[in-house]
Amino acid sequence: VRGMRAPLPALLWLCLAPLPAPAGAELRVRVRLPGGQVTEESLQADSGADCVSLELRAADGALVTLTADFRQEVKIFRALILGELERGQSQFQALCFVTRLHRNEIIPSESMAKLRQKNPRTVRQAEEVRGLEHLSMDVAVNFSKGAQLSPHIHNVCAEAREAIYTREEDVKFWLEKGVDGSMFEVLPQTSDVPELQRCRLCLDRWKPCICSYSLSIEWYPCMLKYCKSRDAGGKVSSYKCGIRSCQKGYTFDYYVPQKQLCLWDEET
Repeated sequence: VRGMRAPLPALLWLCLAPLPAPAGAELRVRVRLPGGQVTEESLQADSGADCVSLELRAADGALVTLTADFRQEVKIFRALILGELERGQSQFQALCFVTRLHRNEIIPSESMAKLRQKNPRTVRQAEEVRGLEHLSMDVAVNFSKGAQLSPHIHNVCAEAREAIYTREEDVKFWLEKGVDGSMFEVLPQTSDVPELQRCRLCLDRWKPCICSYSLSIEWYPCMLKYCKSRDAGGKVSSYKCGIRSCQKGYTFDYYVPQKQLCLWDEET
């Protein structure tokens, strides 16, 4: 909805009440997954810590979380993937992918904390589908030192201590900001180790390989909407009147010491 005369749909609205919003707020929305399933997504905002988080259960049962740390310019994706017990895996496997947070990727924490839902039973679908992002996660992050990068890593990635990944290009950005480089370790790549295969092509379950994992944030407030009003003197002014929702998918490639840690990435 772009014009000020058009009726706004049943989206999440920014609460413009004069009372201040709490520093931390949680909202639950119903969203439709690609296969038609409906799931509940939790959105939390903490304007005091200047961060937001979104969590939903994917169609395959994985619990996917996105945490945006605006203060440190860090984005943390966590996936809790159900294990294949009959194939020797544990009950679940945890992965964390840490990347740089760019401006205007998601609405600010202060605005997120003010969101209120008009029709809680409505099933939401994103207004805009943003392109799939394919990321090569070629650096490991030391969990015990990760708090220097973002204090949220300690809580969000606790189950993924040995599986926290980032990109060399993001590391360069953080090093320029003064982050301690000792928390990063460059991982083996196919350019360095020619025999290193993609896990989907690797026949030996105990050999190292390059794993691929995909996730999608099905619905999130990516932009603020502004409406226009005209006063008695004819002067036009803008005000926040809602949000635009987006969907975005990600594919992460990263090194694993054995294919057993990447059983989902197989040829079908």
